[in-house]
Amino acid sequence: MQMIQNPILKGFNPDPSICRVGEDYYIATSTFEWYPGVQIFHSKDLVNWSLIKRPLDRASQLDMRGNPDSCGIWAPCLSHADGQFWLVYTDVKRLDGSFKDAHNYIVTAPSIEGPWSEPIYANSSGFDPSLFHDDDGRKWFINMKWNHRSDAKWAHKANPAFDGILCQEFDPKVGKLVGEIANIFAGSDLGLTEAPHLFKRDEYYYLTTAEGGTGYQHAVTLARSKSINGPYELHPNKHVMTAVQNPESPIQRVGHGQIVDTPTGETYHTFLCGRPLELNSAAKKRNCPLGRETGIAKCEWRDDGWLYLANGKMVPDIEEIAPFYVKGTAKNKTISYAFANELPIDFQWLRTPEPDRIFTMTGNALRLIGRESIGSWFEQSLVARRQEHLRFHATTTIEFEPKDYQENAGLLAYYNRHKFHFLTLTHDPEIGRCLSILSCSGDWPECRLSYPLDQDIALDGQKEVELGLIIEADLLQFYWRTSDDWQAIGPKLDAAVLSDEGGRGEHASFTGNFVGLAAFDLSGRAATADFKSFTYDPQCAAITTGEN
Repeated sequence: MQMIQNPILKGFNPDPSICRVGEDYYIATSTFEWYPGVQIFHSKDLVNWSLIKRPLDRASQLDMRGNPDSCGIWAPCLSHADGQFWLVYTDVKRLDGSFKDAHNYIVTAPSIEGPWSEPIYANSSGFDPSLFHDDDGRKWFINMKWNHRSDAKWAHKANPAFDGILCQEFDPKVGKLVGEIANIFAGSDLGLTEAPHLFKRDEYYYLTTAEGGTGYQHAVTLARSKSINGPYELHPNKHVMTAVQNPESPIQRVGHGQIVDTPTGETYHTFLCGRPLELNSAAKKRNCPLGRETGIAKCEWRDDGWLYLANGKMVPDIEEIAPFYVKGTAKNKTISYAFANELPIDFQWLRTPEPDRIFTMTGNALRLIGRESIGSWFEQSLVARRQEHLRFHATTTIEFEPKDYQENAGLLAYYNRHKFHFLTLTHDPEIGRCLSILSCSGDWPECRLSYPLDQDIALDGQKEVELGLIIEADLLQFYWRTSDDWQAIGPKLDAAVLSDEGGRGEHASFTGNFVGLAAFDLSGRAATADFKSFTYDPQCAAITTGEN
Protein backbone atom coordinates (compact mmCIF):
# COMPACT_ATOMS: atom_id res chain seq x y z
CA MET A 1 0.00 0.00 0.00
CA GLN A 2 1.43 3.37 -1.01
CA MET A 3 1.47 5.96 1.76
CA ILE A 4 1.58 9.74 1.74
CA GLN A 5 4.15 11.14 4.18
CA ASN A 6 3.11 14.37 5.90
CA PRO A 7 4.03 17.08 5.51
CA ILE A 8 4.04 16.69 1.73
CA LEU A 9 5.65 20.13 1.21
CA LYS A 10 8.38 20.53 3.82
CA GLY A 11 9.66 23.84 5.09
CA PHE A 12 7.94 27.20 4.73
CA ASN A 13 4.98 26.37 2.42
CA PRO A 14 1.82 27.66 4.10
CA ASP A 15 -1.81 28.23 3.08
CA PRO A 16 -2.14 25.41 0.52
CA SER A 17 -4.69 25.87 -2.25
CA ILE A 18 -5.12 22.68 -4.26
CA CYS A 19 -6.80 21.98 -7.60
CA ARG A 20 -6.94 19.05 -9.99
CA VAL A 21 -6.91 19.23 -13.79
CA GLY A 22 -7.49 15.77 -15.22
CA GLU A 23 -4.91 13.55 -13.55
CA ASP A 24 -2.65 16.44 -12.54
CA TYR A 25 -2.73 18.00 -9.07
CA TYR A 26 -1.41 21.48 -8.29
CA ILE A 27 -0.84 23.22 -4.96
CA ALA A 28 -0.18 26.95 -4.58
CA THR A 29 1.38 28.22 -1.35
CA SER A 30 2.14 31.62 0.16
CA THR A 31 5.57 33.22 -0.25
CA PHE A 32 5.08 36.42 1.82
CA GLU A 33 8.03 38.82 1.23
CA TRP A 34 10.04 36.31 -0.84
CA TYR A 35 10.29 36.88 -4.60
CA PRO A 36 9.04 35.70 -7.12
CA GLY A 37 5.59 35.36 -5.61
CA VAL A 38 3.57 32.13 -5.00
CA GLN A 39 5.02 28.64 -5.18
CA ILE A 40 3.17 26.15 -7.40
CA PHE A 41 3.84 22.43 -6.98
CA HIS A 42 2.75 19.57 -9.24
CA SER A 43 1.95 15.91 -8.57
CA LYS A 44 0.39 12.99 -10.37
CA ASP A 45 -0.26 10.92 -7.25
CA LEU A 46 -0.52 13.19 -4.15
CA VAL A 47 2.69 11.50 -2.90
CA ASN A 48 5.52 13.00 -4.94
CA TRP A 49 5.56 16.77 -5.45
CA SER A 50 7.85 19.06 -7.42
CA LEU A 51 8.11 22.84 -7.50
CA ILE A 52 7.42 23.92 -11.08
CA LYS A 53 6.53 27.62 -11.13
CA ARG A 54 6.52 30.97 -9.32
CA PRO A 55 4.14 32.98 -11.53
CA LEU A 56 4.40 36.48 -9.99
CA ASP A 57 7.77 37.40 -11.42
CA ARG A 58 7.61 40.98 -12.69
CA ALA A 59 7.02 44.42 -11.24
CA SER A 60 3.62 44.91 -12.87
CA GLN A 61 2.36 41.84 -11.00
CA LEU A 62 4.21 42.29 -7.72
CA ASP A 63 6.53 44.86 -6.16
CA MET A 64 7.11 44.33 -2.43
CA ARG A 65 9.87 46.86 -1.82
CA GLY A 66 9.01 48.43 1.54
CA ASN A 67 6.73 45.59 2.65
CA PRO A 68 7.39 44.70 6.31
CA ASP A 69 8.43 41.21 7.36
CA SER A 70 5.61 38.64 7.09
CA CYS A 71 3.71 40.82 4.62
CA GLY A 72 3.52 40.42 0.85
CA ILE A 73 1.83 37.36 -0.65
CA TRP A 74 -0.76 35.84 1.65
CA ALA A 75 -2.93 32.81 0.90
CA PRO A 76 -3.17 32.44 -2.89
CA CYS A 77 -6.04 30.51 -4.46
CA LEU A 78 -5.39 28.42 -7.57
CA SER A 79 -8.25 27.14 -9.73
CA HIS A 80 -8.93 25.95 -13.26
CA ALA A 81 -12.00 26.82 -15.33
CA ASP A 82 -12.90 27.86 -18.88
CA GLY A 83 -9.72 26.29 -20.21
CA GLN A 84 -7.32 28.34 -18.11
CA PHE A 85 -5.77 28.66 -14.68
CA TRP A 86 -6.88 31.40 -12.30
CA LEU A 87 -4.68 32.63 -9.47
CA VAL A 88 -6.01 34.98 -6.80
CA TYR A 89 -3.58 36.56 -4.34
CA THR A 90 -3.14 39.29 -1.73
CA ASP A 91 -0.25 41.73 -1.42
CA VAL A 92 -0.28 42.87 2.23
CA LYS A 93 1.47 46.20 2.85
CA ARG A 94 1.20 46.46 6.63
CA LEU A 95 1.33 44.00 9.52
CA ASP A 96 1.36 45.79 12.87
CA GLY A 97 -1.31 48.06 14.23
CA SER A 98 -4.98 48.39 13.36
CA PHE A 99 -4.63 48.41 9.57
CA LYS A 100 -3.57 45.77 7.06
CA ASP A 101 -3.72 47.51 3.64
CA ALA A 102 -4.31 44.23 1.82
CA HIS A 103 -4.81 44.45 -1.95
CA ASN A 104 -6.32 41.54 -3.89
CA TYR A 105 -5.63 40.64 -7.52
CA ILE A 106 -6.43 38.01 -10.16
CA VAL A 107 -4.10 36.67 -12.87
CA THR A 108 -4.76 33.96 -15.45
CA ALA A 109 -2.74 31.67 -17.72
CA PRO A 110 -3.47 29.08 -20.43
CA SER A 111 -1.08 26.63 -18.75
CA ILE A 112 0.60 26.42 -15.38
CA GLU A 113 3.87 27.52 -16.98
CA GLY A 114 2.20 30.66 -18.30
CA PRO A 115 2.31 33.15 -19.71
CA TRP A 116 0.63 34.66 -16.66
CA SER A 117 -1.43 37.76 -17.36
CA GLU A 118 -1.25 41.27 -16.04
CA PRO A 119 -3.15 41.48 -12.73
CA ILE A 120 -6.79 42.49 -12.43
CA TYR A 121 -7.41 44.46 -9.26
CA ALA A 122 -10.31 43.05 -7.22
CA ASN A 123 -10.63 44.77 -3.82
CA SER A 124 -8.84 45.67 -0.60
CA SER A 125 -11.47 44.85 2.03
CA GLY A 126 -9.53 41.97 3.53
CA PHE A 127 -7.09 39.17 2.76
CA ASP A 128 -7.16 35.46 1.86
CA PRO A 129 -9.22 35.80 -1.33
CA SER A 130 -10.48 32.89 -3.42
CA LEU A 131 -12.46 32.48 -6.61
CA PHE A 132 -15.34 30.01 -6.90
CA HIS A 133 -16.54 28.88 -10.34
CA ASP A 134 -20.19 27.90 -9.98
CA ASP A 135 -21.76 25.25 -12.21
CA ASP A 136 -23.96 27.88 -13.89
CA GLY A 137 -20.87 29.69 -15.16
CA ARG A 138 -20.92 32.55 -12.66
CA LYS A 139 -17.84 33.37 -10.63
CA TRP A 140 -17.75 34.47 -7.02
CA PHE A 141 -14.93 36.29 -5.22
CA ILE A 142 -14.65 35.49 -1.51
CA ASN A 143 -12.40 37.05 1.12
CA MET A 144 -12.39 37.78 4.83
CA LYS A 145 -13.30 41.33 5.88
CA TRP A 146 -10.82 43.26 8.04
CA ASN A 147 -12.19 45.51 10.77
CA HIS A 148 -9.88 48.25 12.06
CA ARG A 149 -12.47 49.31 14.69
CA SER A 150 -11.41 47.18 17.63
CA ASP A 151 -13.84 49.04 19.88
CA ALA A 152 -16.90 48.17 17.77
CA LYS A 153 -19.80 46.69 19.76
CA TRP A 154 -21.00 44.77 16.70
CA ALA A 155 -17.63 43.05 16.15
CA HIS A 156 -16.88 39.37 16.79
CA LYS A 157 -16.27 38.77 20.48
CA ALA A 158 -13.29 36.44 20.03
CA ASN A 159 -11.41 38.79 17.72
CA PRO A 160 -13.02 42.00 16.47
CA ALA A 161 -10.57 42.49 13.58
CA PHE A 162 -12.06 39.52 11.67
CA ASP A 163 -15.48 40.60 10.47
CA GLY A 164 -16.81 37.64 8.52
CA ILE A 165 -16.51 36.29 4.99
CA LEU A 166 -17.54 38.46 2.05
CA CYS A 167 -18.91 37.21 -1.27
CA GLN A 168 -19.30 39.25 -4.46
CA GLU A 169 -19.70 38.27 -8.10
CA PHE A 170 -16.73 38.64 -10.45
CA ASP A 171 -17.47 39.39 -14.09
CA PRO A 172 -14.52 38.30 -16.27
CA LYS A 173 -15.95 40.13 -19.31
CA VAL A 174 -15.59 43.52 -17.65
CA GLY A 175 -12.71 42.45 -15.42
CA LYS A 176 -14.08 43.57 -12.07
CA LEU A 177 -16.33 42.74 -9.15
CA VAL A 178 -19.98 43.52 -9.74
CA GLY A 179 -23.25 43.48 -7.81
CA GLU A 180 -23.97 43.48 -4.12
CA ILE A 181 -21.46 42.50 -1.44
CA ALA A 182 -22.80 39.90 1.00
CA ASN A 183 -21.28 38.99 4.35
CA ILE A 184 -22.10 35.29 4.18
CA PHE A 185 -20.44 33.78 7.27
CA ALA A 186 -19.60 35.22 10.68
CA GLY A 187 -17.53 32.22 11.74
CA SER A 188 -17.79 30.08 14.84
CA ASP A 189 -17.18 31.17 18.42
CA LEU A 190 -13.47 30.39 17.90
CA GLY A 191 -13.14 33.51 15.77
CA LEU A 192 -10.27 34.74 13.57
CA THR A 193 -12.22 33.42 10.58
CA GLU A 194 -10.19 33.57 7.35
CA ALA A 195 -9.01 31.54 4.33
CA PRO A 196 -12.45 30.89 2.78
CA HIS A 197 -12.85 28.33 -0.02
CA LEU A 198 -16.23 27.44 -1.53
CA PHE A 199 -17.11 24.18 -3.26
CA LYS A 200 -20.37 22.57 -4.27
CA ARG A 201 -21.64 19.05 -3.67
CA ASP A 202 -25.13 17.95 -4.52
CA GLU A 203 -27.53 20.64 -3.31
CA TYR A 204 -25.14 22.32 -0.87
CA TYR A 205 -22.48 24.99 -1.04
CA TYR A 206 -19.73 24.08 1.41
CA LEU A 207 -17.50 26.76 2.90
CA THR A 208 -14.22 25.70 4.46
CA THR A 209 -12.37 28.32 6.52
CA ALA A 210 -9.43 28.60 8.88
CA GLU A 211 -10.06 29.80 12.43
CA GLY A 212 -8.25 30.38 15.69
CA GLY A 213 -5.22 32.10 14.18
CA THR A 214 -2.28 30.41 12.55
CA GLY A 215 -0.68 29.18 15.80
CA TYR A 216 -1.48 26.31 18.15
CA GLN A 217 -5.23 27.07 18.27
CA HIS A 218 -5.58 26.75 14.49
CA ALA A 219 -8.50 24.78 13.02
CA VAL A 220 -10.36 23.99 9.80
CA THR A 221 -14.03 24.92 10.14
CA LEU A 222 -16.70 23.69 7.73
CA ALA A 223 -20.17 25.14 7.08
CA ARG A 224 -22.82 24.63 4.40
CA SER A 225 -25.84 26.28 2.84
CA LYS A 226 -28.23 25.68 -0.04
CA SER A 227 -27.73 29.30 -1.10
CA ILE A 228 -24.33 30.78 -1.87
CA ASN A 229 -25.14 33.79 0.31
CA GLY A 230 -26.22 31.66 3.25
CA PRO A 231 -27.24 31.30 5.95
CA TYR A 232 -24.52 28.69 6.63
CA GLU A 233 -24.90 25.99 9.26
CA LEU A 234 -21.82 24.73 11.09
CA HIS A 235 -20.43 21.21 10.88
CA PRO A 236 -21.71 18.97 13.73
CA ASN A 237 -18.18 18.97 15.18
CA LYS A 238 -17.68 22.63 14.20
CA HIS A 239 -14.15 21.81 13.04
CA VAL A 240 -13.02 19.15 10.59
CA MET A 241 -9.39 19.39 11.63
CA THR A 242 -7.46 20.74 14.62
CA ALA A 243 -4.61 19.57 16.82
CA VAL A 244 -5.74 21.51 19.89
CA GLN A 245 -6.84 18.38 21.74
CA ASN A 246 -3.75 16.40 20.68
CA PRO A 247 -0.67 18.15 22.10
CA GLU A 248 1.33 14.93 21.75
CA SER A 249 0.93 14.82 17.97
CA PRO A 250 4.06 15.62 15.93
CA ILE A 251 1.78 17.64 13.64
CA GLN A 252 0.53 20.86 15.26
CA ARG A 253 -1.03 24.20 14.21
CA VAL A 254 -3.39 22.35 11.85
CA GLY A 255 -5.64 24.56 9.72
CA HIS A 256 -6.11 26.46 6.45
CA GLY A 257 -6.61 24.15 3.50
CA GLN A 258 -8.84 23.15 0.62
CA ILE A 259 -10.72 20.09 -0.63
CA VAL A 260 -9.84 18.11 -3.76
CA ASP A 261 -11.49 15.05 -5.30
CA THR A 262 -9.62 12.35 -7.20
CA PRO A 263 -10.89 11.10 -10.59
CA THR A 264 -12.31 8.05 -8.78
CA GLY A 265 -14.25 10.15 -6.28
CA GLU A 266 -12.01 10.00 -3.21
CA THR A 267 -11.71 13.21 -1.20
CA TYR A 268 -8.61 14.76 0.34
CA HIS A 269 -8.13 18.02 2.23
CA THR A 270 -4.88 19.97 2.35
CA PHE A 271 -3.90 21.67 5.57
CA LEU A 272 -1.29 23.95 7.03
CA CYS A 273 0.77 22.55 9.93
CA GLY A 274 3.89 23.03 12.02
CA ARG A 275 6.39 20.57 13.47
CA PRO A 276 7.66 21.77 16.86
CA LEU A 277 11.21 21.19 18.05
CA GLU A 278 10.27 20.01 21.53
CA LEU A 279 6.70 19.22 22.39
CA ASN A 280 7.05 19.70 26.13
CA SER A 281 9.74 22.33 26.44
CA ALA A 282 8.51 25.57 27.94
CA ALA A 283 11.93 27.08 27.28
CA LYS A 284 11.59 26.56 23.54
CA LYS A 285 7.90 27.54 23.47
CA ARG A 286 7.29 24.68 21.04
CA ASN A 287 9.10 26.58 18.29
CA CYS A 288 8.67 25.54 14.65
CA PRO A 289 11.71 26.76 12.65
CA LEU A 290 10.50 25.00 9.51
CA GLY A 291 7.57 27.39 9.56
CA ARG A 292 4.12 26.43 8.40
CA GLU A 293 4.25 23.41 6.11
CA THR A 294 1.68 21.70 3.89
CA GLY A 295 0.04 18.36 4.62
CA ILE A 296 -2.87 16.43 3.15
CA ALA A 297 -5.49 14.23 4.82
CA LYS A 298 -7.79 11.55 3.44
CA CYS A 299 -11.45 12.33 4.15
CA GLU A 300 -14.82 10.66 3.85
CA TRP A 301 -18.38 11.79 3.29
CA ARG A 302 -20.83 10.31 5.77
CA ASP A 303 -24.55 9.75 5.54
CA ASP A 304 -25.28 13.09 7.21
CA GLY A 305 -23.76 14.88 4.21
CA TRP A 306 -20.74 16.16 6.12
CA LEU A 307 -17.03 15.64 5.57
CA TYR A 308 -14.87 13.95 8.24
CA LEU A 309 -11.27 12.80 8.45
CA ALA A 310 -11.06 9.16 7.36
CA ASN A 311 -9.03 8.28 10.47
CA GLY A 312 -12.01 9.18 12.66
CA LYS A 313 -10.04 11.83 14.56
CA MET A 314 -9.64 15.58 14.40
CA VAL A 315 -5.88 15.62 13.85
CA PRO A 316 -4.40 14.23 10.62
CA ASP A 317 -1.90 11.40 10.62
CA ILE A 318 1.77 11.52 9.66
CA GLU A 319 0.99 8.80 7.11
CA GLU A 320 -2.10 8.88 4.90
CA ILE A 321 -3.31 6.30 2.40
CA ALA A 322 -2.56 7.35 -1.17
CA PRO A 323 -5.36 7.06 -3.74
CA PHE A 324 -3.42 4.45 -5.75
CA TYR A 325 -0.02 2.79 -5.88
CA VAL A 326 2.86 4.81 -7.24
CA LYS A 327 6.59 4.42 -7.26
CA GLY A 328 8.17 6.47 -4.51
CA THR A 329 11.16 8.76 -4.88
CA ALA A 330 14.30 9.06 -2.80
CA LYS A 331 13.90 11.36 0.19
CA ASN A 332 16.35 13.51 2.09
CA LYS A 333 18.91 13.62 -0.70
CA THR A 334 21.98 15.85 -0.46
CA ILE A 335 21.63 18.63 -3.02
CA SER A 336 24.71 20.29 -4.50
CA TYR A 337 24.14 23.46 -6.48
CA ALA A 338 26.78 24.52 -9.00
CA PHE A 339 25.84 28.10 -9.83
CA ALA A 340 25.97 28.36 -13.62
CA ASN A 341 23.72 30.40 -15.90
CA GLU A 342 20.42 30.30 -14.02
CA LEU A 343 19.53 30.58 -10.37
CA PRO A 344 18.24 27.16 -9.22
CA ILE A 345 14.49 27.12 -8.67
CA ASP A 346 14.89 26.27 -4.97
CA PHE A 347 16.25 29.77 -4.31
CA GLN A 348 14.40 33.05 -3.81
CA TRP A 349 15.29 36.59 -2.87
CA LEU A 350 13.50 39.34 -0.95
CA ARG A 351 10.91 41.85 -2.17
CA THR A 352 12.42 43.40 -5.27
CA PRO A 353 11.23 42.76 -8.86
CA GLU A 354 14.67 43.93 -10.09
CA PRO A 355 16.95 40.98 -9.26
CA ASP A 356 19.67 42.17 -11.65
CA ARG A 357 20.47 44.89 -9.11
CA ILE A 358 21.20 42.38 -6.35
CA PHE A 359 22.70 39.38 -8.16
CA THR A 360 23.99 38.09 -11.49
CA MET A 361 25.05 34.67 -12.76
CA THR A 362 28.63 34.78 -14.08
CA GLY A 363 28.62 31.32 -15.62
CA ASN A 364 30.55 29.74 -12.77
CA ALA A 365 29.31 31.67 -9.73
CA LEU A 366 26.41 33.48 -8.15
CA ARG A 367 27.61 37.06 -7.79
CA LEU A 368 25.88 39.07 -5.10
CA ILE A 369 25.99 42.85 -5.41
CA GLY A 370 26.20 44.46 -2.00
CA ARG A 371 23.29 46.83 -1.44
CA GLU A 372 21.40 47.79 1.71
CA SER A 373 21.75 46.24 5.15
CA ILE A 374 20.69 42.77 6.19
CA GLY A 375 17.70 44.47 7.84
CA SER A 376 16.45 46.42 4.84
CA TRP A 377 12.86 46.23 3.58
CA PHE A 378 13.78 47.57 0.15
CA GLU A 379 16.90 46.29 -1.61
CA GLN A 380 18.61 43.43 0.14
CA SER A 381 21.16 41.17 -1.57
CA LEU A 382 20.06 37.90 -0.02
CA VAL A 383 19.47 34.67 -1.97
CA ALA A 384 18.38 31.62 0.00
CA ARG A 385 16.42 28.37 0.04
CA ARG A 386 14.07 26.94 2.64
CA GLN A 387 15.16 24.91 5.63
CA GLU A 388 13.24 21.65 5.19
CA HIS A 389 14.76 19.51 7.94
CA LEU A 390 15.29 19.96 11.65
CA ARG A 391 18.84 18.63 11.21
CA PHE A 392 21.01 19.52 8.22
CA HIS A 393 24.34 20.88 7.04
CA ALA A 394 24.94 23.66 4.49
CA THR A 395 28.18 24.78 2.85
CA THR A 396 29.33 27.34 0.30
CA THR A 397 32.57 28.53 -1.31
CA ILE A 398 33.03 32.30 -1.42
CA GLU A 399 35.48 34.60 -3.13
CA PHE A 400 35.33 38.15 -1.75
CA GLU A 401 37.85 40.94 -1.19
CA PRO A 402 36.29 43.47 1.19
CA LYS A 403 38.12 46.74 1.67
CA ASP A 404 36.12 48.08 4.61
CA TYR A 405 34.05 46.79 7.53
CA GLN A 406 30.94 48.18 5.79
CA GLU A 407 31.40 45.45 3.15
CA ASN A 408 30.14 42.01 4.19
CA ALA A 409 29.27 38.74 2.46
CA GLY A 410 28.76 35.18 3.62
CA LEU A 411 26.52 32.32 4.74
CA LEU A 412 23.46 32.77 6.89
CA ALA A 413 20.39 31.25 8.48
CA TYR A 414 17.66 33.85 8.07
CA TYR A 415 14.08 34.07 9.30
CA ASN A 416 13.59 37.84 9.04
CA ARG A 417 15.40 41.09 9.73
CA HIS A 418 15.40 40.60 13.49
CA LYS A 419 15.94 36.82 13.60
CA PHE A 420 19.10 35.61 11.84
CA HIS A 421 22.70 34.36 12.24
CA PHE A 422 25.24 35.50 9.63
CA LEU A 423 28.81 34.21 9.19
CA THR A 424 30.35 37.00 7.20
CA LEU A 425 33.62 37.68 5.43
CA THR A 426 34.51 41.33 6.03
CA HIS A 427 37.44 43.68 6.73
CA ASP A 428 38.75 44.84 10.08
CA PRO A 429 40.86 48.06 10.20
CA GLU A 430 43.38 46.32 12.48
CA ILE A 431 43.58 42.74 11.21
CA GLY A 432 42.42 43.11 7.59
CA ARG A 433 40.29 40.56 5.76
CA CYS A 434 38.56 38.40 8.35
CA LEU A 435 35.58 36.29 9.41
CA SER A 436 32.96 37.63 11.79
CA ILE A 437 29.47 36.67 12.99
CA LEU A 438 26.46 38.96 13.11
CA SER A 439 23.39 37.77 15.00
CA CYS A 440 19.98 39.16 15.79
CA SER A 441 17.87 37.12 18.17
CA GLY A 442 14.47 38.70 18.08
CA ASP A 443 15.10 41.62 20.41
CA TRP A 444 12.06 43.53 19.15
CA PRO A 445 11.74 46.45 18.61
CA GLU A 446 15.41 47.46 18.74
CA CYS A 447 16.64 44.68 16.41
CA ARG A 448 20.16 45.25 17.69
CA LEU A 449 23.02 43.13 16.38
CA SER A 450 25.14 40.97 18.64
CA TYR A 451 28.65 39.76 17.82
CA PRO A 452 29.12 36.20 19.15
CA LEU A 453 32.83 35.99 18.24
CA ASP A 454 35.20 37.15 20.97
CA GLN A 455 37.74 37.97 18.26
CA ASP A 456 37.30 38.07 14.49
CA ILE A 457 39.45 35.52 12.63
CA ALA A 458 42.07 36.95 10.28
CA LEU A 459 42.40 35.36 6.84
CA ASP A 460 45.96 35.38 5.54
CA GLY A 461 45.67 35.70 1.79
CA GLN A 462 43.38 32.78 1.02
CA LYS A 463 41.43 33.73 -2.10
CA GLU A 464 38.61 31.24 -1.63
CA VAL A 465 37.07 30.35 1.72
CA GLU A 466 34.55 27.62 2.46
CA LEU A 467 31.82 28.47 4.95
CA GLY A 468 29.47 25.98 6.59
CA LEU A 469 26.81 25.58 9.22
CA ILE A 470 25.16 22.74 11.08
CA ILE A 471 21.69 23.07 12.54
CA GLU A 472 20.76 20.39 15.05
CA ALA A 473 17.20 21.14 16.18
CA ASP A 474 17.59 24.22 18.39
CA LEU A 475 21.35 24.78 17.97
CA LEU A 476 23.41 26.27 15.13
CA GLN A 477 27.18 25.98 14.74
CA PHE A 478 29.16 27.81 12.04
CA TYR A 479 32.30 26.35 10.41
CA TRP A 480 34.99 27.48 7.99
CA ARG A 481 38.03 26.12 6.18
CA THR A 482 40.63 26.90 3.55
CA SER A 483 42.19 23.43 3.64
CA ASP A 484 41.05 19.89 4.45
CA ASP A 485 39.59 20.19 7.93
CA TRP A 486 36.56 22.19 8.95
CA GLN A 487 36.99 24.40 12.01
CA ALA A 488 34.16 25.51 14.26
CA ILE A 489 33.85 29.26 14.58
CA GLY A 490 32.07 30.99 17.43
CA PRO A 491 29.75 29.47 20.03
CA LYS A 492 26.68 27.35 19.38
CA LEU A 493 23.84 29.76 18.61
CA ASP A 494 20.12 29.64 19.26
CA ALA A 495 18.44 28.14 16.18
CA ALA A 496 15.04 27.91 17.87
CA VAL A 497 14.64 31.69 17.68
CA LEU A 498 14.60 31.34 13.86
CA SER A 499 10.93 30.46 13.97
CA ASP A 500 7.42 31.89 14.07
CA GLU A 501 7.47 31.60 17.85
CA GLY A 502 10.90 33.23 18.28
CA GLY A 503 11.31 36.85 19.35
CA ARG A 504 7.93 38.43 19.99
CA GLY A 505 6.24 35.03 19.75
CA GLU A 506 3.28 33.43 18.01
CA HIS A 507 1.34 35.55 15.49
CA ALA A 508 3.97 38.30 15.42
CA SER A 509 5.51 36.66 12.33
CA PHE A 510 4.64 33.54 10.36
CA THR A 511 7.03 32.49 7.61
CA GLY A 512 9.93 30.05 8.10
CA ASN A 513 13.69 29.77 8.23
CA PHE A 514 15.90 29.99 5.14
CA VAL A 515 19.57 29.15 4.65
CA GLY A 516 21.58 30.92 2.01
CA LEU A 517 23.91 33.69 0.94
CA ALA A 518 23.94 37.42 1.56
CA ALA A 519 26.01 40.53 0.92
CA PHE A 520 25.71 44.16 1.89
CA ASP A 521 27.78 47.27 1.29
CA LEU A 522 26.78 50.17 3.49
CA SER A 523 29.19 52.50 1.66
CA GLY A 524 27.01 52.44 -1.46
CA ARG A 525 29.90 51.27 -3.64
CA ALA A 526 28.17 47.92 -4.37
CA ALA A 527 31.06 45.56 -3.65
CA THR A 528 30.51 42.12 -5.19
CA ALA A 529 31.02 38.62 -3.79
CA ASP A 530 31.18 35.42 -5.82
CA PHE A 531 29.68 32.19 -4.47
CA LYS A 532 30.97 29.18 -6.42
CA SER A 533 28.72 26.49 -4.96
CA PHE A 534 26.16 25.65 -2.32
CA THR A 535 25.30 22.34 -0.66
CA TYR A 536 22.19 21.50 1.37
CA ASP A 537 22.70 18.20 3.16
CA PRO A 538 19.96 16.60 5.33
CA GLN A 539 22.12 13.48 5.62
CA CYS A 540 24.49 15.61 7.72
CA ALA A 541 27.68 14.39 6.04
CA ALA A 542 28.88 17.57 4.35
CA ILE A 543 31.00 18.90 7.22
CA THR A 544 33.70 16.64 8.64
CA THR A 545 36.12 18.14 11.13
CA GLY A 546 39.54 16.95 12.13
CA GLU A 547 38.08 15.99 15.50
CA ASN A 548 35.67 13.42 14.03
